[in-house]
Amino acid sequence: MVSAEAGRPVLKLVRRRTYFAFPPAAVFATMGAGNLGPMGDSNLMPVKKLSVIVTRRLPEPVETRLKELFDVELNESDTPFTHNQLVDALQRADVLVPTLNDTIDARALAQAGERLRLIANYGAGFDHIDVQTARQRGILVSNTPGVLADDTADMTMALILTVMRRFKEGSNLLQSGDWQGWSPSALLGSRIGGKRLGILGMGRIGTALARRARPFGLQIHYHNRKRVHPAIEEELEATYWESFDQMLSRVDILSINCPHTPSTFHLLNARRLKLMKPTAFVVNTSRGEVIDENAFTRMLRAGELAGAGLDVFEKGPDINPRLRGLDNAVLLPHMGSATEEGRLEMGEKVIINIKTFADGHRPPDQVVPSML
Repeated sequence: MVSAEAGRPVLKLVRRRTYFAFPPAAVFATMGAGNLGPMGDSNLMPVKKLSVIVTRRLPEPVETRLKELFDVELNESDTPFTHNQLVDALQRADVLVPTLNDTIDARALAQAGERLRLIANYGAGFDHIDVQTARQRGILVSNTPGVLADDTADMTMALILTVMRRFKEGSNLLQSGDWQGWSPSALLGSRIGGKRLGILGMGRIGTALARRARPFGLQIHYHNRKRVHPAIEEELEATYWESFDQMLSRVDILSINCPHTPSTFHLLNARRLKLMKPTAFVVNTSRGEVIDENAFTRMLRAGELAGAGLDVFEKGPDINPRLRGLDNAVLLPHMGSATEEGRLEMGEKVIINIKTFADGHRPPDQVVPSML
């Protein structure tokens, strides 16, 4: 148990259950005119509890703690908000807690109420939020970084193994009842050890993946906006490629771990896909928009790429039907962070961001221009 300082939250983790310990809700009543809010306005925060609207169901301990601390409106049905419902929430809330399903663009923000001051996103990615427009309107945006790296790296490594060793096809064969017994030429996959793994985006998740991949005998190559610290390169025996195109032509596996931004939209386009070996595999646990999905699907079907492991898709749940039917594509429904521990820790960060804001400070996980 860590002691509380200056009204900051305290977190206690015991085995797999999560407990929150915050200063009492009466702390809000102590906020007088002399306490400056995050935007420098002494009258920014009301004395009453913040009005918080949550757009999807969150883990029960997270929702319970939110209700204890704030005036919370939950989405009991867990049905994704329509655009009109989202605009209504933006008009009524002091704080909105959205998820990646909620498109908060300039059009939606133009209709936001004057009381809205924080969008506390439940998730690390924030490409569904127009952060620049929010800033122009005096609305802060926060996210939940740093708690999903291990879970997502685990999922990425699992997809690499599954698609290269053809686990999906083997499982389907057994489930169908058509397996006739062992054969020396059946379901031959690719050996993992000795292959070159190219990582696009060497941030927290990319680095966590590299640490998992090394014991499997994979050689680590990466492309990033800037080179990582020499100590990390030495630890991972990683090779940096300033040219993404040159790395693509040499790797056996490409893992996409960069965020979706205007500069990374369709970064892996038809031209770049054709640079890859026909024996290469692509794994994506980041954002579907980074790949030109139509070109990618055509190449998989034509045998111009060996296989794919995908946890994300360009159009979300509207998946290309020609991609769904492929034996050499392992498709998952955005499960990268889907662990009990990960989702609870995301909720913890949301609460800390809101509580810190309510106490008159900037959220610790505020999204700043340099991140865009």
